[in-house]
Amino acid sequence: MKTFLSSFISSLTPYTAGEQPQDRRYVKLNTNENPYPPSPKAAEALRTFDVDRLRLYPSPDADGLRDAIARAEGVERENVFCGNGSDEVLALCIPAFFDKGGRGAAFADITYSFYPVFCDFFSVPYRTVPLKSDYTMDLDAFSKADCDGILLTNPNAPTGIGIGRAVMEKFVAENPDKLIVADEAYMGFFGESAVSLTKRFKNLLVVKTFSKYYSLAGIRCGYAVGDKALIRGLFAAKDCFNSYPVDALCQAVCAAAVSDGEYYAAAAEKVRSERARLRTELIGLGFFVPESASNFLFAGHPKGGEFIYRGLKERGVLVRFWNTEKLKNFCRITIGTPEQDDELLFALRDILSR
Repeated sequence: MKTFLSSFISSLTPYTAGEQPQDRRYVKLNTNENPYPPSPKAAEALRTFDVDRLRLYPSPDADGLRDAIARAEGVERENVFCGNGSDEVLALCIPAFFDKGGRGAAFADITYSFYPVFCDFFSVPYRTVPLKSDYTMDLDAFSKADCDGILLTNPNAPTGIGIGRAVMEKFVAENPDKLIVADEAYMGFFGESAVSLTKRFKNLLVVKTFSKYYSLAGIRCGYAVGDKALIRGLFAAKDCFNSYPVDALCQAVCAAAVSDGEYYAAAAEKVRSERARLRTELIGLGFFVPESASNFLFAGHPKGGEFIYRGLKERGVLVRFWNTEKLKNFCRITIGTPEQDDELLFALRDILSR
């Protein structure tokens, strides 16, 4: 029977998102959502939004939101691009900055697994650079890689290991002929953003999201900060797909959220404090856990990641597991509230005692 699918789509392996089962109540620590609610200012923007505006198209370029982001980041509106989640922003980076017949993109062998999907979809070649034995990025190898640009998640996922701003500055300066796309999805929990460097380096684009630090994963918004020429390239790519990717409600709520830095700084501090406590507890249970700069922990155990993942799921706790050779001993565990993490630890003690 004819499938009607193109051979191109039939050949692709799509990205697999974290599971969202509905069969029971779970302690959900598998998709790196912030355990704390959005800012009261964001909630007020949602409550007071004029529903009549929904009959009209939103600002196609999200100018009001771009202004709010520019104020928060210390740049100009012309340096900001907004999209439907940072995934869309990152996806648009591929056709905007890489040629099908060019040298392609480079990224780590253990990093955000959407990167190869984006490259395959747009037929852009790519190469992977192995992490070092301590799971840190091999920046020297990236500098030597034959590529047009580098996709660099910082802090990295799923390892959670961060690269400080001073190191990033040196790396960007040493690679003037390569575009560096710094995916800072978890940067709010680290505090070493490279956004300020975009004022000096035309080869640096920083991509951020409202999903993690801003507790707005359900509203779908992300943005990029960089040189005006790079931002114009993203707009050109965007307008070939969707002129209105960021809806009016999203623009209003995110603009309110990004203006409430004090609230989010306090929430992030609670995450960092709980991250330290949970890491200490996991190490005490026999896990190998690198120091994390994000809102999750990369936890390996001699019994294997699948054993831990399945045991936790049976007990109502969800974590992330990848059944690959390099990740098979690890699970990625989102930092929850102290109460959620106590449930996780109770379940782990039960699993490991049997």
